Amino acid sequence: MLGLGLIGGSVARAASAAGWEVRAWTPSGVGPARAATDGIEPAGTPAEAVRGAELLVLAAPPLACLDLLDRLAAEDRDALGDAVVTDVASTKVAIVERARARDVRFVGGHPLAGRETTGYDTSDPGLFVDRPWVIVPTDPADAEAEARVESLVAICGAVPRRMTAQEHDRAVAGISHLPLLLSAALAETVAVAPDWDVARELAAGGWAGMTRLARGDPAMGAGILATNRDEVFERLALIRATLESWAADLAAPDVDERVERRLTRARELLDGERP
Repeated sequence: MLGLGLIGGSVARAASAAGWEVRAWTPSGVGPARAATDGIEPAGTPAEAVRGAELLVLAAPPLACLDLLDRLAAEDRDALGDAVVTDVASTKVAIVERARARDVRFVGGHPLAGRETTGYDTSDPGLFVDRPWVIVPTDPADAEAEARVESLVAICGAVPRRMTAQEHDRAVAGISHLPLLLSAALAETVAVAPDWDVARELAAGGWAGMTRLARGDPAMGAGILATNRDEVFERLALIRATLESWAADLAAPDVDERVERRLTRARELLDGERP
């Protein structure tokens, strides 16, 4: 295990509880030191964490995963051996392509579960129970490698969901990455207004819910948006057009009727209905 924050720590704890031997490394060493009481062995270097492993999990932000793949393919190649490498990052295309370019035996993965909290102390071995876990099929096919990742998904209690890296990044751009951007943009807009001191005193659940994603790890968010910017840019163009349409409705004489229709339609869409 390379990385041991919320997601990596949750994976490691679930694996350790299932009887797997788990070794973990992080640049600071803080997480692995704390994880020792959970049966997780701290490793002093990436090579030490990797050596002899059948499955290696990259549990770092997307940009850090790219750097780790470069390192594994170069200075830690001998230690890596025939291990299968997977990841839990929120974007897939860039990471899958880097692994292929570095000739690393790799299966892309992404458990769809998380919180805005960070660090090993926030990890939870039950975090992934009944949650989808995307597995990117290997190319060329490597059934044994995929089976190793599927076994990890199973002990975490997650539900495997196969899709291409492109399908994954397109989907999560809408349900995860665009909301992250909008959450930050809302904070940037409202929290610099002249009346922010007053508004902050009145803020309740709506504000907290809408800004939750902006309260997460900035490095993680930056890596997500940087490695999936093309898909996010397309979604952003669409929402710009939608917001312009909202502005037009707010300026119309029958604003109440127009807005009620749109809010009704939005609720129907969220309830699974179609326009």
